[in-house]
Amino acid sequence: MRTALTIAGSDSGGGAGIQADLKTFSAHHVFGMSVITAITAQNTVEVRSVQNIDLTIIRDQIAAVFEDIEVHAVKIGMLSTPEIVETVALNLERYQPSHIVLDPVMISKGGHHLLEENAVQKLISDLIPLATIITPNIPEAEVLASMEIHNEEDMYEASKIIHNKGASSVLLKGGHLEGDANDLYFDGKDFSWFKGKRIPTKNVHGTGCTLSSAIAANLANEQNVIDAIANAKEYITNAIKFSLNIGHGHGPANHFYNLTSTEHAKGSL
Repeated sequence: MRTALTIAGSDSGGGAGIQADLKTFSAHHVFGMSVITAITAQNTVEVRSVQNIDLTIIRDQIAAVFEDIEVHAVKIGMLSTPEIVETVALNLERYQPSHIVLDPVMISKGGHHLLEENAVQKLISDLIPLATIITPNIPEAEVLASMEIHNEEDMYEASKIIHNKGASSVLLKGGHLEGDANDLYFDGKDFSWFKGKRIPTKNVHGTGCTLSSAIAANLANEQNVIDAIANAKEYITNAIKFSLNIGHGHGPANHFYNLTSTEHAKGSL
């Protein structure tokens, strides 16, 4: 059985974070494990409050998994503080997983800051160099690259800057730009575009978490990086296409769209 570990925050609304990651792992026939870094009181509209998990508990969760179960890939999501970033980085250096997918979660869909500003530099120095691939969206890439991104030319430049900070490869997600949702991959030598039609829906809660965890699941399933991204892109596109009209804000992607009935897949829940 192939396995994947998510290190991220818990979303009480079930659409993002640990919950989205575990659903995605299951949809890809990968056994999912978790290290919870924070608990958020969250729904489709807002993040009401956040409680960070004690550093000792985070460290012990990582050790408990790695010392008992083989981990084929790791996905990293919400890490709130410099101390949490450092704790995760030190322990991943210790256990040396084969694949690390870093989703640099900074701001929720509702505008809540999930990564403290003073933790950004720690993430750059400690975690980016460990990542097989980092998957920032446009606002996150602007912070990491210290530049504004308005078009595809800017995406090329930002990808190179982020790669130069130590990442093995960068997938810069273009969904925040106008037009189609096209993502740019850079491995330090070559650029590749992963194209996607923009789907007219507000139900995109947790889509960044879902894409990165789908890439991790595909890497766990022994796909190469390009195939892992291409298949994850197809998966998230369909999960958005058949997203769920749940709640009063941004509803979640449908992680099990291929298992639900046609009626439910159209978002009639």
